[in-house]
Amino acid sequence: MCEFVSWIEYEGKEYFLTNADLETKEGRKLFKSDVRDDLCGHGAIMAYYPELKNKGLHQECENFSSQKNFPKAIAKALKNGQMSRIKINTDILTAPAWAEYNKVTAQAWAEYNKVTAPALAEYKKVTAPALAEYNKVTAPAWAEYNKVKDAAWAEYKKVTAPALAEYDKVTAPALAEYNKVTAQAWAEYDKVNDAALAEYNKVTAITFTNIVKQKKNRNENWK
Repeated sequence: MCEFVSWIEYEGKEYFLTNADLETKEGRKLFKSDVRDDLCGHGAIMAYYPELKNKGLHQECENFSSQKNFPKAIAKALKNGQMSRIKINTDILTAPAWAEYNKVTAQAWAEYNKVTAPALAEYKKVTAPALAEYNKVTAPAWAEYNKVKDAAWAEYKKVTAPALAEYDKVTAPALAEYNKVTAQAWAEYDKVNDAALAEYNKVTAITFTNIVKQKKNRNENWK
């Protein structure tokens, strides 16, 4: 996991990702790749700029005390809110600006929870009977396994291996059925959650961009 901000220096230029990059065909692909959870990292930059693979100097900085800690191009992008979809760092903002950002995003988070809570409740409703059925099958089998194991501790390995094999034989179908039910239910929840989370991230990114690009809202070292 790389830190925000990460960039790659190559032939006198800094390569990093911005909101605009994520709107391109190549950028949208990042959300379906193995770097989707680490968009601020070097892996995402190389996925967007494949010509940089095994090239350049990998740099990163998480000290936002001054814009001078970053290359000019990155500092400018941060001040203009052009990286708010990559990640957000509120250290740039003044206290009143941060409070305003927090006020808006808190409402967005509440909305996210309002949408996802019923979906999560539905997931639990669907999976609870499956878990109960799984436990009903596995509990006696586990008890039988323990009975054999406890009675023959001296020959533990010799006796427990067949007992454990029998346990696995009994519980495997139950586990497969449980996994089948939960996978379907989780996929349904995930669909709702992804849409709600995308909307929340959209609101937070837009809010931060609108606030940070105003010079009055930035700390003195980021004017």
